[in-house]
Amino acid sequence: MTTLLGLDLTGRDVLVAGGGPVAARRAADLIDGGARVTVVAPQLCEGLVDLVASTAVRWVEREVREGDVEGCWLVHAATDDRATNDEVCRWATERRIWSVNAGRATGGTAHTPATTVQGDLVVGVASTGSPDPARVAAVRDQLEATLCEGRLDLRARRAGPGRVVLVGGGPGAEDLMTVRARRALAEADVVVTDRLGPVSALARLPDAVEVIDVGKAPGRHSVPQDEINRIIVEHARRGRTVVRLKGGDPFLFGRGGEEVIACRAHGIPVEVVPGVSSAIAAPAAGGIPVTHRGTSAAVHITHGHGALAPSAVECVAQGSATLVVLMGVSTLAQHVGQLLAAGAPAETPISIVERGTLVTQRTTRADLATIVAVAEAAVVEAPAVIVIGAAAAADLLGDDVWDAG
Repeated sequence: MTTLLGLDLTGRDVLVAGGGPVAARRAADLIDGGARVTVVAPQLCEGLVDLVASTAVRWVEREVREGDVEGCWLVHAATDDRATNDEVCRWATERRIWSVNAGRATGGTAHTPATTVQGDLVVGVASTGSPDPARVAAVRDQLEATLCEGRLDLRARRAGPGRVVLVGGGPGAEDLMTVRARRALAEADVVVTDRLGPVSALARLPDAVEVIDVGKAPGRHSVPQDEINRIIVEHARRGRTVVRLKGGDPFLFGRGGEEVIACRAHGIPVEVVPGVSSAIAAPAAGGIPVTHRGTSAAVHITHGHGALAPSAVECVAQGSATLVVLMGVSTLAQHVGQLLAAGAPAETPISIVERGTLVTQRTTRADLATIVAVAEAAVVEAPAVIVIGAAAAADLLGDDVWDAG
């Protein structure tokens, strides 16, 4: 009968006998666990050479001897000789030292489970009775997939220090969230969210998770940024895990930097989970490459609040880069006038991608001379991403068959 235990090997001596790829994997795992690893082998594979070069492990260049197990907490026998592995494990057993036999599961007194690490959780799978490594690995893989999808409730059940996770939820489609973003939501006690990003993912949160809508919409800022900062800090100081769910990436016009500063000012641990930015994703979903060989070798991203900066105007007027404008629907006429006045060609292509990556995505195309009238006739609305430059031309990639709705 196998009992699954977790060993704290931090700062403790572990012996790895053998210098091949299996020994290298075992040594790397042990180092990650904080163990002091000694490898005994006459030769090393490339993976172990790198570990020795980085001083992560100590190498004894010879065949393993009985005295090598003395003082160890754990022994891994991973040579290419079964008899040697059996003997190393026997030496350990005689001294009441746990040992793992890499050659055969029944040869030692301990077994390495198939594991997956998700945040601060380690999930291990082991079999009882006759070893069945393939089955164990298959079960581990299925558990890992379920955990990565964020379908399990991973909230801490014991009180601990609060923390904040700034999560970039991506451009809108739920399946464009990263694995780390999904895991953060699964660990959340509180989610502070707005109208952008994958809000559909919130429907699957446990009822006990508090969702706070700080929804900012064009022309309406229902919750000022200072108040958002206060909400995040207050809940974290109560020992809760707070996820600040944002659309796109937290640091691209998402004011994530201000929220990090607010957390650090109160001594609250804060983690940032990058997200797929709509500045790149929405154009891509609409068939617009913001850079394209022979057309545009650079991209300039700006926000649409107020007048365009001189650098943004220059890249369109000179055709030196693709200009991507976020949150610029309400100021479209102002920006177009500014670009034309600066000498941008009237025939410069411009595309507006509304609700990028969602099933209601729509792309409106024209040129600088006509886009304002075309957008008004089409009733273009936010959220939308505006792309200006040769890369926005309708025929750049062939037929325009990109919109989902």
